[in-house]
Amino acid sequence: MTLTAARPAAASRRPAHRPTRRGRITEALWGYAFIAPTGLGLALFYLWPVLQTAYFSLTTWGAFGGHTFTGLDNYTRLVHDPEVGRSLVNTLSYTALGLVSIPLAIVFAALLNRKNLRFTGFYRTVFFLPVITMPVAVAMVWRWLYNGDYGLINYLLSLVGVAGPNWVSDPDTALYALVAVGVWSSLGYNLIIFLAGMQAIPQEYYEAAAIDGAGPVRQFVRVTLPLLSPTAFFVSVVSVIGSLQLFDLVYVMAGSGSSARANPAFPRIETVVQLFYDRAFVTNERGYAAAIVMLLLAVILLLTAVQFRLQKRWVHYAA
Repeated sequence: MTLTAARPAAASRRPAHRPTRRGRITEALWGYAFIAPTGLGLALFYLWPVLQTAYFSLTTWGAFGGHTFTGLDNYTRLVHDPEVGRSLVNTLSYTALGLVSIPLAIVFAALLNRKNLRFTGFYRTVFFLPVITMPVAVAMVWRWLYNGDYGLINYLLSLVGVAGPNWVSDPDTALYALVAVGVWSSLGYNLIIFLAGMQAIPQEYYEAAAIDGAGPVRQFVRVTLPLLSPTAFFVSVVSVIGSLQLFDLVYVMAGSGSSARANPAFPRIETVVQLFYDRAFVTNERGYAAAIVMLLLAVILLLTAVQFRLQKRWVHYAA
């Protein structure tokens, strides 16, 4: 019996099988082979255009497509161009105001997450419809709604004796009108993400909070919001990146080129991407337009890095 009991113990002390050097190389090659299609696609469609744009930002293009290397001249012009600073401020203002969609989406997601709510699928569909609608179509519909002469919004206001402004042409209301459309368009996507995050929270946390005497509001503040913070962090990063690239709403609702600049409110709603489009395809200053895009890329990277830095203070990951 002693020898029989000792054999398993001796066998358990045998060293585990280690793959040979050739086996490790083969395993690594198979790993690289599996990620090669994705890596090739990223390099071809993302990394190479960024490098190409960085090079073009150091050149000046002629009227017929030729370009010459001019160094940092475009960036020097970028620093002294007041229109760049104004469009950057407009873009950052739109981004900051558009973040109101995050708390709104959390509130609506909490309402739709109730078990006793009827027609939940219908409500989710209604909220998500703007997400799957073409942005150009959304902008065209809202352009009609905002029209100062025959728009539906001003017509409804006139029924109660209020004279509505020309929303997109008034410098005092143009930016807020765009923000309202942006929030309405992104609310459904954010809501679905938050709803999925809420449904992933274990019910044991709520049961423990209820035993401690916490009501629905206190459970929402003390349990839901902390455990939903990783989802909120993801949504905030995606929302900021998307808002900084705003173009379609401004292009459709305000136009481009000379027609857009005839709009009195255009200096308040011109974005960085809109300025890039005008410089690249209207005035044919492609080298300068590439410099504008590189500025936008730097701003996106900076804000994203700041968000990742600050998330350590408010994002709580469940153990």
